[in-house]
Amino acid sequence: MPLAFFDTNVLVYCVDPRSPAKQAVARDLVARHAAAAEGVLSTQVLIELYSVLTRKHRIAADTVRALLDSYSAWQVVDTDLRLVQSALDTAQAQGLTIFDAMVIEAAQRSGAVTLYTEDLQHGRRFGDLTLVDPFRAAA
Repeated sequence: MPLAFFDTNVLVYCVDPRSPAKQAVARDLVARHAAAAEGVLSTQVLIELYSVLTRKHRIAADTVRALLDSYSAWQVVDTDLRLVQSALDTAQAQGLTIFDAMVIEAAQRSGAVTLYTEDLQHGRRFGDLTLVDPFRAAA
């Protein structure tokens, strides 16, 4: 499998028991891409994941830290000024939020061909990157 970038929402479902079907899909995707060393994240995704899990889901910070540490073998795209500038251009040109544009730009920088996300239009393409909502059938 080629590289796949994971948006925060997919990783949240891995630990959110409120939707067992989505949790199963998310866990399977993460496990498959982790085993093949083909999963990609960004510093933004990791920060958002920490924030959502500790604040909204009220999971202990130490527990979330251990979860973040479990992604240490994954490729992580750093957020830098160039990425922010590219994302600002993409956000303006495509009518996206800066946060969504940051994820798209990070995914493109990594060379991923798939971006797993629930938040953007399934099937939409940005160059070689295709947005995939892995939960379409699980909803």
